[in-house]
Amino acid sequence: ADYSLPEYEGHFRHNALFIGGNVRQAVQEGRADYTPIFLSEIEGLFTSGALPIDVCLLQCTPPDNYGYMSLGPSIDFSHAAAASARHVIVEINDQMPRTLGESFLHVSRVDAFIETSHPLAEYPKHPVSDVHRAIARHVAPLIPDGATIQTGIGGIPEAVLGLLHDHKDLGIHSEMIPDSAVPLMEAGIINGERKTIHPHKMVAGFILGTKRLFDFAHNNPMFELRRTAYANDPFVIAQNDRMVALNSAIEVDLTGQVCADSLGHIPYSGIGGQVDFLRGAARSKGGKPVIALPSTAKGGTVSRIVPRLQPGAGVVTSRGDVHYVITEHGVAYLHGKTVRQRAEALIAIADPKFREELEREAVEARILGPDRTVVAI
Repeated sequence: ADYSLPEYEGHFRHNALFIGGNVRQAVQEGRADYTPIFLSEIEGLFTSGALPIDVCLLQCTPPDNYGYMSLGPSIDFSHAAAASARHVIVEINDQMPRTLGESFLHVSRVDAFIETSHPLAEYPKHPVSDVHRAIARHVAPLIPDGATIQTGIGGIPEAVLGLLHDHKDLGIHSEMIPDSAVPLMEAGIINGERKTIHPHKMVAGFILGTKRLFDFAHNNPMFELRRTAYANDPFVIAQNDRMVALNSAIEVDLTGQVCADSLGHIPYSGIGGQVDFLRGAARSKGGKPVIALPSTAKGGTVSRIVPRLQPGAGVVTSRGDVHYVITEHGVAYLHGKTVRQRAEALIAIADPKFREELEREAVEARILGPDRTVVAI
């Protein structure tokens, strides 16, 4: 983002509630701030006054005959921001898709308008590697017909959605809807037929992808965009039977702790909605909370299954919230397992060249005994 560039330091100070690529360097260099928070709770920062807003800037569709503008691809916490701000300024862009749900803002709530006409920024589909496909082959069988799914963006979600073309009656309740969901909706595979709440509606806080997705969502009653305070509420998520939540991680330690927001002490992304959806899926009837990640990083030279998280690493998802951990080498089910059992299961899905080292570290940490039995402490 231009306002986060070094030359604007002293004029703008960005506060990231989730660190994207547009401000990552600024946060890491100390020129911008980061507030760790669950996505479901951001709205409350605005409404409580904990994060006061002077001016809210929004982009909307042109108003309809009744004065309502659609917020287009992103509802998120826009309503709370507009309601809490001293002033609301709207850019009216006639190339915005008109989405449905909690998408509408009335012109009476706006202080100033500017009219523009330009294409929306697009997020291209992520490349899918052989490792992503191998992970997807372990994830897809966990998704039953009639499941409601949550995915993010990246190679693993792309690969998983690509393997669901033989499934039936899937639904979506998610933080976001990506491009790769469109073919499944067009084919009638994602139809919401068996959703227990919002049947036939695909619920999300925002959509993120290319013009194909924006065009498909335009005036499409399948899309039910909601505030993230609702879409990401674990107790709402849990009302979806057979809820499968698919999230990723930077690294997972041998007890099941998940780091998903930092590289050691260096901020990288954020908490986002991972915990919201894992907890919601855990409470769902027949639900499955899933963490899926490649077993290695840096060209296979570093294991992402680790004896302990790096110093300063953030624990986004606690060991008590983790159920399934999946790599290209298999599935580790951790819920209800002892620390010893967790370590053994996670070592089994680590890259083979790191397993001996992980076992040795586990013995030194007294998680495993020399004979791979638990040591009483």
